[in-house]
Amino acid sequence: MLNPEDNDLDTVLDAPSLVGGSWLSRAPYEERFGPYVRRVVSRSSIPTRDEISMALSYAKESAVVIRRMTPFERAEILETAAVLAVERKEELARILALELGKPMKDSRGEMIRVADTFAISASEARRLGGELLGAEGWERGRGTTAITFRAPVGVVLAITPFNAPANLLAHKLAASFAAGNTTIVKPPPQAPAISNAVVRLLLDAGMPLEAVQILHGGVEVGSALSSAPEVAAISFTGSAKAGAAVAASAGPKRLVLELGGNAATIICSDADLDLAANNCAKTGFSNSGQSCISVQRIYVDSSIAHEFTLKLTAAVARLKVGDPLDDSTDVGSMVDDMAASRIVNWIDEARIAGAIVTIGGVRSGATVLPAVVSGPPIDSKVVNQEAFGALVAVIEFNDFKTVIQACNRSEYGLQAGLFTNDIGRIFYAWRELEVGGLVVNGSSNYRLDHAPFGGVKNSGIGRESPRWMLDDYTYIKTMMLRDISLWGDE
Repeated sequence: MLNPEDNDLDTVLDAPSLVGGSWLSRAPYEERFGPYVRRVVSRSSIPTRDEISMALSYAKESAVVIRRMTPFERAEILETAAVLAVERKEELARILALELGKPMKDSRGEMIRVADTFAISASEARRLGGELLGAEGWERGRGTTAITFRAPVGVVLAITPFNAPANLLAHKLAASFAAGNTTIVKPPPQAPAISNAVVRLLLDAGMPLEAVQILHGGVEVGSALSSAPEVAAISFTGSAKAGAAVAASAGPKRLVLELGGNAATIICSDADLDLAANNCAKTGFSNSGQSCISVQRIYVDSSIAHEFTLKLTAAVARLKVGDPLDDSTDVGSMVDDMAASRIVNWIDEARIAGAIVTIGGVRSGATVLPAVVSGPPIDSKVVNQEAFGALVAVIEFNDFKTVIQACNRSEYGLQAGLFTNDIGRIFYAWRELEVGGLVVNGSSNYRLDHAPFGGVKNSGIGRESPRWMLDDYTYIKTMMLRDISLWGDE
């Protein structure tokens, strides 16, 4: 592990795979190149085909061990992990900054969310139970007592993304453990060391080795795991294209797919423009815009569009871009040079098509200066496709109902933001927007880890937060007791 006090920036972090209760650190390795520090920062050990088979067999055998733990035991471990996550916040935040170029202030925030997610999952473990069915409310149920409980599915596969690798791993793994399952983690190749650090933290908190394995690698490893019959449920976060591939290979398994987004935020004429501009600047470029709910399309009432754009541009100009290890940095780098180059190309295409870039849009390596693209054509990539990068597009509208229709033209429907104090507009938007969530007087980029999170259309299926994930990580088991009545013997 990396000591937060260690100033040796040449350290390369080893990220072995964890298979069958043992850490496997050997070739073949895959190296992670830090997008800001411009050097190798970590290396992961890629499992062989035999080791993948070993992991699947071990998971199948271990499912019984974890299933027999009481919810109390699982909850106690998760609560200990929440404490450790706070204690190790600096250490793990630094790994995030090195591997992904995520600013320390955002990385610390992610670790606080990890602690929250562990605590929330512990609470859900304690709530696990069942239901007494009203069997005798019907004539055919006379003399029968029927009860249910939630049984763990057995083996869960958690495939995690690079943009929030610590907290989204916490969501998937902690909820799976809370439900009584064993979990195989397939982390992103861009974040092997932070993924291992989260798993080690849970093991240090008392999680049994039987509860978790971690297998590094790319598409081949993910495909082998998702198609395996030993796996009962899959939780995947990533692109819509990759999610479709996972679903195709999985077959008849339980799936939670949290996929892409092209989030819209609407600014109405009665909005607090300073609040809206500052919020959109902050949440549009946190993590360099690499979030499925990051602000991308900003629809602004034409009567205030010019003023809002000026305020937004000024707010973006105040963001400090640079070294993610600097505590004052607001915007670090994107995940790699290719992602940064794509974003700059999209911005240039919009400019050529008539848009005005009021600020930003140039890059150095993997770092892109945050860009505000005003008035892009509605068929441009910055409007129609998922940017997942350091840009926002500002588009004028004249009619509220029409702009709702414009928002809904996207193939995605994850979350939206709305700045207004008009209760009629708020409820109209909540009813008519084709999204999984609406944030009022905030941008699309806001999430509470204990609230249901997920979308519609190509944004995925299922809801990812511990309480709702337990629905997919368990199945309802019913027992009917014949000739036993709670209402009498007759």
